[in-house]
Amino acid sequence: MPHHSGFTKRSTESSAHRFLLLSLLSAGILLSSMPARGAPNPTPLKYQQLAVPILGVTLNQEHQPMGIVTHVVIYFEQRPDHNGLQLRFRIDPGRFSPYAQHAVTQAIARACQAAHLRLDSWTIYLTFPYQGLTMYGDSLSAMVGLSVVAMAKGDMVIFGRAITGTITEDGHIGAVGGIPYKVEAAYAEHMDRIVIPEERDLRDDEWQTPFMMQVSPVSTLDKAYYVLTGHTLQ
Repeated sequence: MPHHSGFTKRSTESSAHRFLLLSLLSAGILLSSMPARGAPNPTPLKYQQLAVPILGVTLNQEHQPMGIVTHVVIYFEQRPDHNGLQLRFRIDPGRFSPYAQHAVTQAIARACQAAHLRLDSWTIYLTFPYQGLTMYGDSLSAMVGLSVVAMAKGDMVIFGRAITGTITEDGHIGAVGGIPYKVEAAYAEHMDRIVIPEERDLRDDEWQTPFMMQVSPVSTLDKAYYVLTGHTLQ
């Protein structure tokens, strides 16, 4: 699935995902929360661990596409040396496909370039905490790339917000498919606001924004980062 995230097995129900979140929280993996508007950015931590929401598409029991919200756990460490980026994708409990790994690697590098950050002293581990499932596609890449930048800068992704999309070579948010399904899944999980590419995938049908939910089409990394964090990228 080159244009959206998918999984090797049928998705679990939303209650199972809420159980996973409770498990992550009890294990000390904290979700981000919104800092007070206008307050200074908190000091970046040397070690951070964060579970970020990922909007994807999978198949239901009838083999029809459906949206799904999962999470990727990011471990971030700022090392004292400058020996190069160390980026690792864990293979347990879930896995990342080679295509997903490539997309995420590119997104992190491009987001850091846009934010004028050096990444040669970073160690990053990514975990997909779903036993036996594989993350496919590239639409997780913008969320992971911008979340890594936020961790490095000491910003926080506002709770209940997420982006689906890629990061292009020229620093824009690239189109991905399955937007109607992802919006529906985000609404079912009571997310407040999602960011989507301004450029539309022509395979997507028309859709309407659910009641009391905000969907923000953006084209640039600057706009996407501001919606996600309330802070400027640079």
